[in-house]
This record gives sequence, C-alpha cells and structure tokens, in this order.
Amino acid sequence: VQLQASGGGLVQAGGSLRLSCVASGGTFSDYAMGWFRQAPGKEREFVASISKSGRRIPYAGSVKGRFTISRDNAQSTVFLQLDSLKPEDTAVYYCAADFGARWDYAGSSKESYDYWGQGTQVTVSS
Repeated sequence: VQLQASGGGLVQAGGSLRLSCVASGGTFSDYAMGWFRQAPGKEREFVASISKSGRRIPYAGSVKGRFTISRDNAQSTVFLQLDSLKPEDTAVYYCAADFGARWDYAGSSKESYDYWGQGTQVTVSS
C-alpha cells in the first residue's frame, strides 16, 4: 500500500487547511486510517484516526473541536480538515494505514499502523 499526502502549506493563525491522503495498491476499506504529526525536535504524535466503519473517530485533545477527519472509500482517500489553526500546530503531518484493525477500532498508537505516507508540511504563522 502506498500513501500520498498533500494539502499542506503556510497559513496564518486562525486559518484553515484541508489535508488529503490517497491510498493505492490495496483495498482502502480494509484499513483504519490515522493522521499523526511531528514538529521539529519532538516525537511523532497522534492527531486523529477513523475506523474502517467510519463510526469510531478519536482525536487528540489538543485538536478536538478544531480538526475533522473523514474518509471516502470510493476515492481511497482520507481527509483531515484543519480549522482555527494555531502556531503550535506547525508540523509535518503524516497519514497512516492500519490493516489489522477491527471493524470499529481506530488506534492512536504509532505501533498500530503498518503503512505511512511521506508527510506534508503545515506551517502556521502568528
């Protein structure tokens, strides 16, 4: 499975971005999907994930209410809508796919994920 993330950029605080991650080489509906981010000098951290069913959607506390994850199985794409952006949201954002997840499970641990995209840079200026 190959994952291609896009949609990052430079935005002012309070602005919005929409990240996309297109999957190829597998059956998209077989995967739970997640978004993680990594800021300079920090570990990669969980942002949000979505189960195969689309019903389980956990968020990190720091983004809850501002970010929205969704998936379109017909387009083999997972989205991350970023609203009310803050300078501390600046990071490289990575999408990931979890093949072994149960139907209604969406993990928040990096170790749960089998495949990773290349990342897309999000920079939020103050």
